[in-house]
Amino acid sequence: MKVKDIIVVIERTAPLRLQDEWDNSGLQVGFLDSEVDKVLVCLDVTEGIVDEAVERGCRMIVSHHPLLFKALDQVSDATYQQRCVVKALASGIAVYSAHTSLDNAPGGVNYKIAELIGLQDLRWLLPKEGEDAGSGLVGVLPKPERDSDFLQRIKRQFGVECLRHSECNGREIRTVALCGGSGGFLMRDAVRAGADCYVTGEFHYHDYFENDGMLLAELGHYQSEQFTIDLLEALLKAGCPSVDIVKTALNTNPTRYDPR
Repeated sequence: MKVKDIIVVIERTAPLRLQDEWDNSGLQVGFLDSEVDKVLVCLDVTEGIVDEAVERGCRMIVSHHPLLFKALDQVSDATYQQRCVVKALASGIAVYSAHTSLDNAPGGVNYKIAELIGLQDLRWLLPKEGEDAGSGLVGVLPKPERDSDFLQRIKRQFGVECLRHSECNGREIRTVALCGGSGGFLMRDAVRAGADCYVTGEFHYHDYFENDGMLLAELGHYQSEQFTIDLLEALLKAGCPSVDIVKTALNTNPTRYDPR
């Protein structure tokens, strides 16, 4: 298949019109008519990821997080983004990113998170006007859980080494709002939706003062979206049967937790 054919497959599920206005989903590096027989899927594009694509014979990288959020001032070796662009072009590798276009899509990133938490009766937390799409989701658990039990369960489910959260007071958790990545901007929407808990990747410090008694659970940005790799793999395998789709073997989480 050609790069442009694979893009068509991705954008059937995650059309670029669904992305947020500040985002840069879409083709990052490469040429639409280039031939592709193997694709590497990943969360982030780093120099290690481009090296992995070269080593594994992949002619295209499909990531969740964009390599480029703004125009480059130069194409040299001054930043990791520039080095990735140079290495990808020199190696004949295209890079495509499905970021908020996939976050905001039905069946996208937030639906995957809701599936892992076990939520039912899903609805958009902040719907996009005129679209079956939106930012974040809210749903209900099959049966209520004590706040501390709920936190321990999602900690295990997402493999979180250190779960940040607001105070547990024995409240019952039934309605849960969620957003992958940096979802603090939707906290007031979660309150208005009547959520008992709001789960996201990152909150700001002052969000913890302004939660109106709602439990806040902060998984970590990478941890909240790590299963997007599985989502991209499944999407591409279904739509590109003649192309070999492989998941990265690298953990690109840039944050670490000291267990001492």
